[in-house]
Amino acid sequence: MPTKSKNFWEVLSLDEMSRDQWESLCDSCGRCCLHKLEDEDTGDIYFTEVVCHYMNEETCQCPHYENRQEYVPACLTIYPDWGEKFNWLPDTCAYRLLHEGKPLFDWHPLISKDPESVHLAGISVRGRTLTDKQVDEDDIQLHIIDWVK
Repeated sequence: MPTKSKNFWEVLSLDEMSRDQWESLCDSCGRCCLHKLEDEDTGDIYFTEVVCHYMNEETCQCPHYENRQEYVPACLTIYPDWGEKFNWLPDTCAYRLLHEGKPLFDWHPLISKDPESVHLAGISVRGRTLTDKQVDEDDIQLHIIDWVK
């Protein structure tokens, strides 16, 4: 009886992955592009419905991904050795899940083989955001959401 071969994300650590493997972990949910607030006393991270104005609302991807820091210097760049900073990512994020030793969800495009599955599962930010050009920076705390943890 043949044995099932393991997927690369099940056998490689984050720092052992090739660039293509690393990039394929992104499910294009767009949640990492949501503006976040940190409680200075507790360190808790709060996600808002406010997203970077460069985000493509339909694809939930940045059209300037490869050189995004030129457009938004504070834009996240995720590294395998992030450690505790993985808590800045949503708890559905493949990078965070793998860092925490957890499996990917069934809706993840690497498992479902369908790039729309993240949207169909209601995980993506598609149709749920305001851009940072629509919200005054002083009012961002009024836009904290509970559908992302």
